[in-house]
Amino acid sequence: MKDRLIEIIKEAGKIVYEGYSSQKDVNFKAKKDLVTKYDVAVENFLKQEFAKEFKAFNLIAEESDNSKVEFNNSIIIDPIDGTTNFVNQVPHTAISVGVYKNKKPYIGIVYNPILDELYEAKLNKGAFLNGEKIEVSKENDFQKSLIATGFPYTSGTNQDDLDDVIKKIKRVLPKCQDIRRLGSAALDLCYVARGTYEGYYEMNLKAWDVSAGLLILQEAGGKVTSLQNSEYKLFEDKYIVASNGYIHKELLEVLMK
Repeated sequence: MKDRLIEIIKEAGKIVYEGYSSQKDVNFKAKKDLVTKYDVAVENFLKQEFAKEFKAFNLIAEESDNSKVEFNNSIIIDPIDGTTNFVNQVPHTAISVGVYKNKKPYIGIVYNPILDELYEAKLNKGAFLNGEKIEVSKENDFQKSLIATGFPYTSGTNQDDLDDVIKKIKRVLPKCQDIRRLGSAALDLCYVARGTYEGYYEMNLKAWDVSAGLLILQEAGGKVTSLQNSEYKLFEDKYIVASNGYIHKELLEVLMK
């Protein structure tokens, strides 16, 4: 199944690559939440192909009406994670596809067609970047750790969310090496998996943002939890906290102070 998924996703990547340097008609789902015709085109292509190939799974996708789709044996699709980057030609953007069996992660694929980086993982089989095995950083000193985060779309309309983002940055930044914010949750998780970042946290993410990346990170030896250090639950938890495992406890403590 994974090999066929990759073939289809790489084909969809051609649409992303073509659109990256093209004129884009941009619409707004919310004040800061963009969508383009390329998001829709990639999603329609993936849904069409997945529906033909993988009939045992239902499809949950960002630009679709998922109200009548039950999360269980599901393929979760983000056609372009990092649409703002895509629109502004920042090459940190990707297709994210997570396959779940009985609500548990089974396969994760994140493909950045601009940089031609394919991250993949299957449960208990390890994580890979372009066919090479990847593992998390072994850094255990929080002060030497590079941390990633993201800003929720609600920061433009919800004062409580904006205040929480700023409060947590003020706690984390003095205690770590530095903070990065590159604008794709799927790729941020993969960057922890490959050892570029030691940790990552963000609020208000959707299931399609993280469904693939969290398995890739776990298979690379990392850890993913809620802010309360419980198992992270798609569709439920407000915060995701991810790390190489070595700094996880301290990251949680700093965020919760």
